[in-house]
Amino acid sequence: MAEVIVVDTPEAAGLLVGAHIAREVRAHPRFTLGVATGSTPLPVYQALRAEAAAGTDFTATSAFALDEYVGLPPGHPESYRAVVDREVTVPLGLDPARVHVPDGGIDGIETAGERYETAIAAHGGVDLQLLGIGRTGHLGFNEPGSSFGSRTRVKTLTERTRVDNARFFDSWEDVPIHCVTQGLGTILDARHLVLLAFGESKAEALAAAVEGPLSASMPGSAIQLHPRVTVVVDPGAASLLRFRDYYRWAQDHKPAWQGI
Repeated sequence: MAEVIVVDTPEAAGLLVGAHIAREVRAHPRFTLGVATGSTPLPVYQALRAEAAAGTDFTATSAFALDEYVGLPPGHPESYRAVVDREVTVPLGLDPARVHVPDGGIDGIETAGERYETAIAAHGGVDLQLLGIGRTGHLGFNEPGSSFGSRTRVKTLTERTRVDNARFFDSWEDVPIHCVTQGLGTILDARHLVLLAFGESKAEALAAAVEGPLSASMPGSAIQLHPRVTVVVDPGAASLLRFRDYYRWAQDHKPAWQGI
């Protein structure tokens, strides 16, 4: 069972997870962070900026992004390369050469997944992977039906996911249809998974992922296969969890030395 931590606000979640990552970086400067995009991880990045301002040195830290849109022009502000640069690379002072994002360019797209897998393996893997969960239950862009053994590859986005992401684009026609995403098997290779979810709109998907049956129809349920998963949520996202009273009890009585 995943460790589930219920906090009052997304900001509190960001502080908790950010403090843990900063401790890991101070102990292991060459720490490798798996970064996610979208609004969910922003409180973590805000907390990490505060940790950097307080003296944590991230210059030797590496990062691997979960995914990238296919076909956006270079420099597009909503490409995940641009988002990661804005939210992580520049504010934390990471070496850009250590920050990796899948190649979503049309030229060579047939081998983009294999090339990214090779880069992760050559680096030695990811220490901690940040995750959000979509309302369809997707992790990264692994939509319902994705294999638990899947690796980085090109995927077609569902209309639900495109609708959710349309707010970032000027028009519906501009919303990409395809992406390059780490597979569920790739995600499960990370040494520690930290899944964040906020708000009642995520409650159904979260409950299915944490407490429901393992099913390719619910990609988020793949986290149940991982030996070290921390789920950090607010009360809205936790509202449909059957065992939330136990999670609170375990949280209140957890030895401090175990961290998250």
